[in-house]
Amino acid sequence: YGGISDGDQVVLTAYFKPTPSIAQPQMARNNRGEVEEVIITGRHDPLIVPRAVVVVESMTAITILDAMMKNMSATLEGMQKFYQK
Repeated sequence: YGGISDGDQVVLTAYFKPTPSIAQPQMARNNRGEVEEVIITGRHDPLIVPRAVVVVESMTAITILDAMMKNMSATLEGMQKFYQK
């Protein structure tokens, strides 16, 4: 929820599911560029927390821009007004 039209803060609630480990043998490149087989045992989830804020901010910006463009292009007059500035 949020009041974009009246300048209020936009408040989001985001949820992330655990990133799963793939327990099947996979072919991957190491840091030297060599192809090798990787086998993951147990659960080794990468930590999403440091990247979560960037992901949420980016997707929010894209969603707001998309809504603005849809609104702007709803009428020809709206597009002309936008591009005349």
